[in-house]
Amino acid sequence: MSDAIVCLPSYNERENREAMRRAGAPLGGRVVVVDDRSPDGSGELADRRAAEWGFVCVLHRERLEGLGPAYRACYRRALEDGAELILELHCDFSHDPNDVPRLIAACESGADLALGSRYVPGGSTANWGVGRRLVSFGGSLYARLILGVRIRDLTGGFKCYRRRVLEAIDLEAIHSKGYAFQIEGTYRTLRKGFKVVEVPIRFADRTEGVSKMSRSIFLEAVVNVPRLRVAALRGRL
Repeated sequence: MSDAIVCLPSYNERENREAMRRAGAPLGGRVVVVDDRSPDGSGELADRRAAEWGFVCVLHRERLEGLGPAYRACYRRALEDGAELILELHCDFSHDPNDVPRLIAACESGADLALGSRYVPGGSTANWGVGRRLVSFGGSLYARLILGVRIRDLTGGFKCYRRRVLEAIDLEAIHSKGYAFQIEGTYRTLRKGFKVVEVPIRFADRTEGVSKMSRSIFLEAVVNVPRLRVAALRGRL
């Protein structure tokens, strides 16, 4: 798995510092941490762990711009480093690093993009209230119906891309900054004709740190999904 790199955005995730080690363990290394000047010192802690462990690389960005720009920066770095498989997962252990090999196996079996999915048979969530479940499932259903695709977990952020996908979908054209970035990345992948496979996972809510979900992030997704559909109908995707 030496040709795989894990992208790990880390803004104010000091409590979840062990995510760097656990994310790299199934791969035998190669984790790129992206820090947008976290005021809690996450970036400095990541630097210390990188010096200790060797398999961690840290990208420091000058300001907080959102999840999407952080992932784009990490993708570019992974491509420059020659990765053939580029993974993303949350730094808060809501995604189990032990599931990383399963996503990689899906790509090795023919998928161009493997999604860790909560909403296919075998997938689940844990430690969620009714409101959280409704927002998450409803968001994926909303996006699926408007975009006209069969993917059930469009908002999920546990993914494994083949290199050729990220080279084809024009990363600089993705302007979503919040969780809409996940929807847009998957939709652009499908529009290019690539094969997307959902791999069932158990998603457990974070036990440390604070969620980055906000009203503005939610509204961005509500607005951007119809825009993506219109762009596709006009042949711009």
